[in-house]
Amino acid sequence: MSLDSDGKKHLRRIGHGLTPAVTVASKGFTAPVQAEIERALTDHELIKVRLSVAERDQRRELIAAITTATRAELVQAVGRVILLFRKADQPDPRLSNLLRHGG
Repeated sequence: MSLDSDGKKHLRRIGHGLTPAVTVASKGFTAPVQAEIERALTDHELIKVRLSVAERDQRRELIAAITTATRAELVQAVGRVILLFRKADQPDPRLSNLLRHGG
């Protein structure tokens, strides 16, 4: 699943008002962190993740690991915050950021 530029622009517009759902701290991308990102993507489809990693190269590697492991698409990366998207099979209208914000 690959988003076109208009799709990414729409998702960035929705994601602008979101707060980070998950923080990847000093221990890195551990199994519990992966599980929490999976849960958030399943519930909300579009989430922000804060990366508490100082080095830019480490952040790039971490982003690649997260997107590969969760099968999510990177919509945007600004500083230490990334915006991830994964379409849910059956989105919950009460939880999905896409449905709640006119997606």
